[in-house]
Amino acid sequence: MLAFLVGEAMRDLRRAGRVGLSAVLLITLSLAALGGFWLVSLNLERAVTQWRERLRVVAYLREEPRSEAVAELLRKVQALPGVQHVRYVSRNEALDSLKRTLGAQSSVVDQLPRNPLPASVEVTPDEVTATPDGTRALVQQLVALPEVEEVQGGAEWVESLAQWRRLFQLTGLGVGAVLALAAILTVTTATTLVLYVRRDEMEIMRLVGATERVIRLPLLLQGMAQGLMGAVIALGVLESGYVLLAPRLEPLLKLTLGLSRAVFLSAPEMLLLLGGGAVLGALGGVLAKGRSFA
Repeated sequence: MLAFLVGEAMRDLRRAGRVGLSAVLLITLSLAALGGFWLVSLNLERAVTQWRERLRVVAYLREEPRSEAVAELLRKVQALPGVQHVRYVSRNEALDSLKRTLGAQSSVVDQLPRNPLPASVEVTPDEVTATPDGTRALVQQLVALPEVEEVQGGAEWVESLAQWRRLFQLTGLGVGAVLALAAILTVTTATTLVLYVRRDEMEIMRLVGATERVIRLPLLLQGMAQGLMGAVIALGVLESGYVLLAPRLEPLLKLTLGLSRAVFLSAPEMLLLLGGGAVLGALGGVLAKGRSFA
């Protein structure tokens, strides 16, 4: 029975002709657009997570405290709300860090008459505080400490990156939804044409006792087959684009977002895309069935 139903579905797909191919093409375009925005959003999310983990608020001290006062200062800062980790950076450590940053130009630092860098406390906010409002509140608390002269750091640009990620998600969903609607309508049209061609054959099947399920199920399978074909092609297009573009874009990603490499969709995400294609095609088949048999 299953072989018969699948065979009927494939025959109906061939009968749909160019309209059927148009439906596959539209499903491919809708899923490729959705998958493309999904890829961008996925990598932006990695960048947001990575930079939130690296977020630091630096409190520069008025004077370098004596060694016995450092522990007390760190306890005081650690006790502030929203603080996950605290690290003291002495003036000498700050100077060594500057030399490492300058690299071959570090000899310039040796010519300075004295170390101009202040001691500081690097504060890592916890996950809840790593937001623009959270870091602003933390900065105000640090500024209020008598040992602190100036505080630098904030999460505004990380939040801007997160907003870009949300914008890409919404845009991808919008474009994908419009193309998906067009694909469903095209699948519906293709299936309706097949129904028209098969109207006599289906009437004979009813007369000889075939159930409505046997008659209608191939329509659903035809739509699902079109959707799966479109999804497989869309995944192929996305994979090819990723293989071609990722090596060229990764230096730019590292420079701007700090990502060492761009990632592709995971296996569950690819299965979700394939399932989405099958659902789109099935919806088209179901709608055609409803119109035809109403």
